[in-house]
Amino acid sequence: MSHTSDISSIGKIAYLGPEGTYSQLAALAFFGGEAELVNCTSIDDVFAAVESKQVAYGVVPIENSTEGAINNTQDCLVDSSAKIVGEQIVSIEHSLLVRENTSKSVIKKIVAHKQSLAQCRGYLTKNFPEAEQVECPSNAEAAIRALADFGTAAIASELAGQLYNLQSLDRRIQDMANNRTRFLVLALADTDVTGSDKTSILVYTENKPGALFRVLEPFENFQLSLTKIETRPSKKEAWEYVFFIDFVGHVLDEATKKLFATLVQGGVEVKVLGSYPLSK
Repeated sequence: MSHTSDISSIGKIAYLGPEGTYSQLAALAFFGGEAELVNCTSIDDVFAAVESKQVAYGVVPIENSTEGAINNTQDCLVDSSAKIVGEQIVSIEHSLLVRENTSKSVIKKIVAHKQSLAQCRGYLTKNFPEAEQVECPSNAEAAIRALADFGTAAIASELAGQLYNLQSLDRRIQDMANNRTRFLVLALADTDVTGSDKTSILVYTENKPGALFRVLEPFENFQLSLTKIETRPSKKEAWEYVFFIDFVGHVLDEATKKLFATLVQGGVEVKVLGSYPLSK
């Protein structure tokens, strides 16, 4: 395993299944090939498995370099007791998978996760302008559907093709060559300071003029480097928003403690989503 030396002590790891998803690839990259993986049918189920201690860790996608944030994961983070304890970046290389001896001319339907369809929009428009595009929960599920239907192709990983005995008509069909997805590793325990850490927080603030400035100003004052800021509807009241913020540092660092104290004094509500080592 790349992040711990004793695989026997890790416990089970949940990921967004079925087998063959990029979430599985992320889990294998983070924990190593000997890890005991458990596939879940939804992102919500991964969170639930961690929270109920059915598994020790969970792996979920959080953002893609071309299509942006995974809103389902963000929404789960708002209410979850699970903490972010790690991150894994995976290069996304999509293949067009079909049953053996299937030609492009017979493909009437192309199935994939909605983000994957978007990531391959140019390729699909050029090569399959008449084919129906069908969204499904995961690319591995798309591979299963392609296996069952001669006229259906799936957009998925080469791993999915190997697992479900499908052939690749085309490889690396994503429109952007540098297409990467960031995955979060979830657990119930906090992590220790490594000296090279990132912290993710959720910030609630009143919908008043200057609210965002009052959130961001303390980061400048305490010399904390922001790596990401994103807004989502709060779902408490219409037109109120929460801020997802990532910055360099650990919750146990003195600068971070001062930051939180200043935000709270300014009437800002902060939820710590986790501190974890920066991905290499």
